[in-house]
Amino acid sequence: MEINYISEALKFMVLGMGIVFSFLIILIFVLKAQAKLLSKFFPQKEIKVAKKATVKTVPSNATKVAAIIAAVQHHNNIKG
Repeated sequence: MEINYISEALKFMVLGMGIVFSFLIILIFVLKAQAKLLSKFFPQKEIKVAKKATVKTVPSNATKVAAIIAAVQHHNNIKG
């Protein structure tokens, strides 16, 4: 009696891939059904967010000049 290992391996491969594919398809349908049930029994509440007044702080020229002077002094102190 001669056993063809390649054909047996192909059979097991097809069987394994078929089982995994079937499981994934079933999983997709179960998750879709779960989403429908959850949205039916536990509807998502709307979240009302109070709008805050946004204040934009624009740096004035004085702050820019102060930052530049501080950077130059820091550079000169490191240099020697």
